[in-house]
Amino acid sequence: MIFPTQKPFLTPALLLKGIIYTNIFLFIISLIYSGKSMVMSINPLYALTPSTDVLNFLGASGKIPIEQFHAWWSLITANWLHGSLLHILFNMLALSTVAPLVMREFGLYRMFSIYTISGAAGFFLSYLGNVYLTIGASSGICGLIGALLYFGKSRKGDWGQRVYKQTSVWIVSILLFGFLIPKINNWGHGGGLLAGIFLGWALGYNDKRKEGKTDRRLSLFLMLLTGLLLLRSVVQGFFLIFT
Repeated sequence: MIFPTQKPFLTPALLLKGIIYTNIFLFIISLIYSGKSMVMSINPLYALTPSTDVLNFLGASGKIPIEQFHAWWSLITANWLHGSLLHILFNMLALSTVAPLVMREFGLYRMFSIYTISGAAGFFLSYLGNVYLTIGASSGICGLIGALLYFGKSRKGDWGQRVYKQTSVWIVSILLFGFLIPKINNWGHGGGLLAGIFLGWALGYNDKRKEGKTDRRLSLFLMLLTGLLLLRSVVQGFFLIFT
């Protein structure tokens, strides 16, 4: 008797959609909570900008939240908040490009762990670099790029060289954006990139070893922790504003 193959409950496409939809949901929530304080500008860099106070209690990170409010949990939540429509569009497009490649080479569970831990590392370095308030998925995305950079350099061969060259182009682009566009958090990008390189080495990729129970457990723990922290911020914000 032939039994049907059991489908995994989490697929790369579902995980990517979950990350993107969560970012979009939190951006919409930040705009709703901002109300009349939301910035409506014709400048694309600032169009649909949430209130700074709203971003603060939803989980923005940096010197002010950590030192004044002891919000160390913001090292995780800040990775899911964005400061304008252009900000979230750019980051989600970048994530849609980079994350599938990382999931292919590292697996979806290790991808989420790299994304989360690299983001936290980027925001921690931002805190050390005296960045007063910072948000955005770019720290985590830079971590994914760092992991791919390590993969390309380590794997070698034609495919490894192609990945290494592509990620090198992405890193140069990030550096250019960092110097040309105002208010870019270069500390966060640099911290995320370095953490991603380290995690690429520490966690390994599929050619070296397949994902195991430890990888899944770490990732699921980070998913649960992230979900609880974000839910707490949204619920507390609701009662703070509407009651």
